[in-house]
Amino acid sequence: MAESEIATKALEFNGIGMVFPDGTEALNNVSFTVDRGEFVTVVGPSGCGKSTLLKIASGLLENTSGSVSVDRERIGYVFQDATLLHWRTVLRNVELFGELHDIPKAERRKLALEAIELVGLSGFENHYPKSLSGGMKMRASLARTLTLRPPVFLFDEPFGAVDEITREHLNEETQQLFQREGFAGLFITHSISEAVFMSTRVLVMSNRPGRIVAEFDVPFEYPRSPDLRFDPEFARLSGEVSHALRGSH
Repeated sequence: MAESEIATKALEFNGIGMVFPDGTEALNNVSFTVDRGEFVTVVGPSGCGKSTLLKIASGLLENTSGSVSVDRERIGYVFQDATLLHWRTVLRNVELFGELHDIPKAERRKLALEAIELVGLSGFENHYPKSLSGGMKMRASLARTLTLRPPVFLFDEPFGAVDEITREHLNEETQQLFQREGFAGLFITHSISEAVFMSTRVLVMSNRPGRIVAEFDVPFEYPRSPDLRFDPEFARLSGEVSHALRGSH
């Protein structure tokens, strides 16, 4: 393998298998890579092991077979829930990861304020989570992770709990962050439209035990306009992903 090819890889799954202690086989021989500057989305039936893949990548779970290559020291993880600390303001929540990584106070405050501006929350620094909408909470969660400037971002269905309009706005903002920051993104969703809109590549997983059964390159250039969702080519590609997903059950 060429040295330049190795250098572009930010995350690599090689023959990943996962069997839980109760005997449930969640994943079977999953192999794919996510390069720097690539945004890969995984769709699949409920319970097929999508979130398990992210937990293995982050080190929260240890796979039972195969191997993972990723820099876990600087990995970003955005969960389904915003997981904000209710007794901290937005600013103090966004500073949290800097504290945990022993970043000096002045520097982590600067990083936090920059991240808050990036996600469009300037003016809400002193608000508490209880006064934020669902979308604003997810923006704060994104900002908290952005303070570490992670080269790899893992997204576990982060926008599934918000309304459709807010979800579309968050999709647009996240792809703008992806363009600006150039991280490698691995995104989990049940929404085919979201997957196609966000991604450079979409992977389809089978029913449990999960394995990759289809792969689609997404040809649309960034930045992507909201109107892309009404483009006939977008509809055609979404239909192909949907067909592959139906066949995965």
